[in-house]
Amino acid sequence: MFEAVEELIGEHAALEKRLADPAVHADQREAKRLNKRYAELTPIIDTYRDWKQAGDDIGTAQELAQDDPDFADEVKELELRRAELTDRLRLLLVPRDPSDDKDVILEVKAGEGGEESALFAGDLLRMYLRYAERIGWKTEILDANESDLGGYKDVQVAVKAKGTIEPGQGVWARLKYEGGVHRVQRVPATESQGRIHTSAAGVLVTPEAEEVEVEIGPNDLRIDVYRSSGPGGQSVNTTDSAVRITHLPTGIVVSCQNEKSQLQNKEQALRILRSRLLAAAQEEAEREASDARRSQVRTVDRSERIRTYNFPENRISDHRVGFKAYNLDQVLDGELAPVIQACVDADAAAKLAAAQ
Repeated sequence: MFEAVEELIGEHAALEKRLADPAVHADQREAKRLNKRYAELTPIIDTYRDWKQAGDDIGTAQELAQDDPDFADEVKELELRRAELTDRLRLLLVPRDPSDDKDVILEVKAGEGGEESALFAGDLLRMYLRYAERIGWKTEILDANESDLGGYKDVQVAVKAKGTIEPGQGVWARLKYEGGVHRVQRVPATESQGRIHTSAAGVLVTPEAEEVEVEIGPNDLRIDVYRSSGPGGQSVNTTDSAVRITHLPTGIVVSCQNEKSQLQNKEQALRILRSRLLAAAQEEAEREASDARRSQVRTVDRSERIRTYNFPENRISDHRVGFKAYNLDQVLDGELAPVIQACVDADAAAKLAAAQ
């Protein structure tokens, strides 16, 4: 497998030379593509060079150990170091998810449990917004349908990264594990006798598609306008500003009523539609791929409960990877990183095992 790195070294050097040419940066799209590939290759090349250097150092230490036994301990330390670099290099060479550096559209929908489920959906939304704030991502509420008690029947939010994205640190790379059914166990605000109830909310995460990635023909759409409903200002409820778009070839329906302008609602709905169409195309490609190339985490059926939030025990459990912690209050306040990292690690281990 490491022989392939020699070819990547050549590609890396060629990219470095091209990026040093000012003419390349006249085309921003091309420059962005080259920078992205360069950033992907750099950790592979750096790790490979460290791996080779560790091998040379082991040889030197073994020679010295023949005359001085004190160098034997150094040989062991260097061998452990090289083994770690070997595992890291193998993981870096596993093909990456091509969408990892994409921004996402995240949707939270109330499920079983009525108002309590809607309140929990609001808690999940707040958790994701706080998590994004901690990392430095930008968030934008695209559409929201609030419940009577201040929760959300459904809400869509765009999550975007800022600045240069390191490999594996993109929004989709981290949030793609959140899709599924989230279960909550607690005493609802509507419960007068203190009994613990179980309800659920669904989360859907899709990579946000650029217009060039998803082609939508004008004849593929049926666009309906209607009067907005729910909380809002006067103009929200008295004009036909809400927009419903139906993608006729797939039957996907997207509605948006958050903005006062019909045009703005149409643009937001098209953003959501493009991301759903891209996700559908990717899921179809995954179904056609061999099982060995699928991630154990990514292919968990969305109908399964992926996580439980137990308020009486202050416990959060991710059922896919066996993660469990007793800091639910902190997680809901945005400290979601360890939960997501457990999924990232399980995904990486599965990919590494499949590649061997």
